[in-house]
Amino acid sequence: MAQPGGNVSGNMQPPQQSGSPRFSLDMQGSLSNLPSPMEVAQTVRNALRPWTVFFNINNFKTAVSMQRLNNRVTRNLNYFQANYIFIFFVLMIYCLITAPLILLVMVAAAFGCHKLRVRNSNIVIGSYQLTPYQQIIALNLATAPILFMVGAGAVLFWTLGASCFVVALHAIFYNIDSIVTEENEGFLAEVV
Repeated sequence: MAQPGGNVSGNMQPPQQSGSPRFSLDMQGSLSNLPSPMEVAQTVRNALRPWTVFFNINNFKTAVSMQRLNNRVTRNLNYFQANYIFIFFVLMIYCLITAPLILLVMVAAAFGCHKLRVRNSNIVIGSYQLTPYQQIIALNLATAPILFMVGAGAVLFWTLGASCFVVALHAIFYNIDSIVTEENEGFLAEVV
């Protein structure tokens, strides 16, 4: 067998790494562009459709075909999205009120996160220095098993299941064609 010819010598350098490591627990940069919970609540509140329209029983009808049903569900999910999110949050609040241990653990975790954020100082554990954001992540990771033990997983899945059931029933049976036509859907879907 013949050896390949040619000169294959040279200097090979690994590519230069940027100043930051590939994985960092300091999420300050990625969290800074997230909206605050109050901004999210205000956006959902502004996008809510009137509840009289949402619960108008005259508009609940069965679809005549699968194609119309698919179109109806898609349009309802887009048009009433904020109302569906609101229903999920109401069911979640109901579950938290009726499960006081979960509420207590969540309030304690929120209070701990608030204290860590207000203090805003690094903690040294061994040879590692934890920033306030890393401390908050550690507190939340420590809270997760406690929440699991007091039944937060069951509450979360019950809320998701109940919300999906209510949303699916509304999206399947609500005849959105009676209030929104194809021509004015874009105009009515705008959030003012």
